[in-house]
Amino acid sequence: MTDTAKTKITEATRGFFSEFKTFAIKGNAMDLAIAVVVGNAFTAVINSLVSDIITPALGLVTGNGMTDVKTLSVTLREAHAGMGTSTPPLLLHYGSFIQTSINFLIISLSIFVVFKGISSARQKLFRQGEEAVPAHEKPAQERLLEEIRDLLKEGK
Repeated sequence: MTDTAKTKITEATRGFFSEFKTFAIKGNAMDLAIAVVVGNAFTAVINSLVSDIITPALGLVTGNGMTDVKTLSVTLREAHAGMGTSTPPLLLHYGSFIQTSINFLIISLSIFVVFKGISSARQKLFRQGEEAVPAHEKPAQERLLEEIRDLLKEGK
C-alpha cells in the first residue's frame, strides 16, 4: 500500500470519527439518549402502578378477587393425549392484551398531562418575556408588525 493510499484512509477514518463525535455530542443525540432512559424508567413506574395498584382495585370492584388480569384466557382447544403424542391446549390470552392496553392508556395520559403542563408554562414564560419589554423600547419594525397583527385580529 502506498503512502498516499494510507494517508487517504487515515483522513477518511479521522473524518468519519470526527463526524461521529459531532453527532454524538450534539444536543439532539444526547436528548434522545436521555429520553430513552427516562422513558424506560417511566414505563417501569407505570407497569408497577397498573399491576400493584390499579389491577387489585379492579379485582376489589369486580368482587371476584382477581388481581392479575394477565392470566385471563379462553381455551380454544383442549389438550389431547393419545397414541404416544400429546398436543397442548390452545389458549387465547386476552388478559395480557387488556393489561397492555391499560398500561398504554395510563402512559399516554401521563405524557399528555406533562406535555400540556410544559406547553402552558412555556406560553406563560414567553408571554411574560413580551410584556417585559416596553413598547417604546421595541424596534420600529417590530412595533409596526405588532400593529398589523392587532389590526388583522380585529378584522380591519
